Amino acid sequence: MASGVSVIRTKLLLFTLSAGLAGFGGVMYASYNTRITATDFTAMTGLIWLAVVVAAGVRRPQFAVVAGLVYAIVPHLVADHVTDSVHLPVVLFGLAGLALANDPDGYCAAISVRRHRRRSTKTGAGVTTSEATGPAPTPAPESGTPPALELRGLHAGYDGAPVLHGVRITVHPGEIVALLGPNGAGKSTTCRTAAGLLTPLRGQVYVAGRDVTREGPVRRARAGVLLAPEGRGIFPALTIEENLTLHLPDKHAREAVYERFAGLAARRNVTAGALSGGEQQLLALAPLLQEPPRVLIADEPSLGLAPRIVEDVFRLLTELRDAGTGLLLVEEKATEILGVADTVAYLDRGRVSWCGPRAEVRADRLTEAYLGLAASGPGTAQDAEEEGAVRP
Repeated sequence: MASGVSVIRTKLLLFTLSAGLAGFGGVMYASYNTRITATDFTAMTGLIWLAVVVAAGVRRPQFAVVAGLVYAIVPHLVADHVTDSVHLPVVLFGLAGLALANDPDGYCAAISVRRHRRRSTKTGAGVTTSEATGPAPTPAPESGTPPALELRGLHAGYDGAPVLHGVRITVHPGEIVALLGPNGAGKSTTCRTAAGLLTPLRGQVYVAGRDVTREGPVRRARAGVLLAPEGRGIFPALTIEENLTLHLPDKHAREAVYERFAGLAARRNVTAGALSGGEQQLLALAPLLQEPPRVLIADEPSLGLAPRIVEDVFRLLTELRDAGTGLLLVEEKATEILGVADTVAYLDRGRVSWCGPRAEVRADRLTEAYLGLAASGPGTAQDAEEEGAVRP
């Protein structure tokens, strides 16, 4: 309606058109058989026909034609040339259901998407890192220790829609890199790609100097790369004790967590979903203090939390940094994250527009990163906080 389309008129038009097509099809079917009665169409026949159309793809007219041909031709081909077993249609029906669960728009619609992914992968294979755009990553320490996490010229997106365009970020051990930017800049996509949940179209991901670009999230997690997703990284249906056991099989390690967080100890048999948002976030981060990961990627760790809980969360993140963990933090609260970050990177429309030490952050950069506006004059991050230039 907001686009100027009359919903009622469109629905009536489509309903009338579909009724006319159904009537025309009935006449053609009766003419072909020379006779037709009510027993020629059972409820089950209609349901199977509908299932075939939905599995093929109900959102495109051409897929409905494909579904009609499949429904009319495939049963005869199978019965004449494969088998006449009554179990085969049931098996095919189940497989169609699995295909629909994997591709909700239908298996026909998935063909073009998968073809695009293969084409993009082949195209990206011939692109070198030097072709990627964006600021150079922060230099490695003089000790020669490889970065805990390095993203080199990442290009990524969803089903053909590009989101990241050559993102380059380096996270060293014992360093907090804050990734700032407005909504839609690609921050969550960067986190998903770094954690292995999303395969990049081009570019490489290195963990401790090892190329893990083609490794999935499970292998990266076992290599020490953990993702704290947006929201709460817990299993709400499990108890506090069960959530901790997933990360800390050793009972002494869990007891150490309970000693640190008395509120969790008092309700260890309570389901995690019954906790407040702050307690759930503490539950997600508490096990990491006992076994610090090599890299922690946290997407909005302070989302929806009270100011007091936010302080506790950032204190935990600082402890992880002191333990040698490299942290990539995505935050909307610029002033809070600047209090703990060592390096700051601005992400704008899928590109890193600036990356440097926290001390070099200026108010105009913050304003431009979040609002797309240039500040009236140069300043520091402290100026931004005092003058209220940016308060996301």
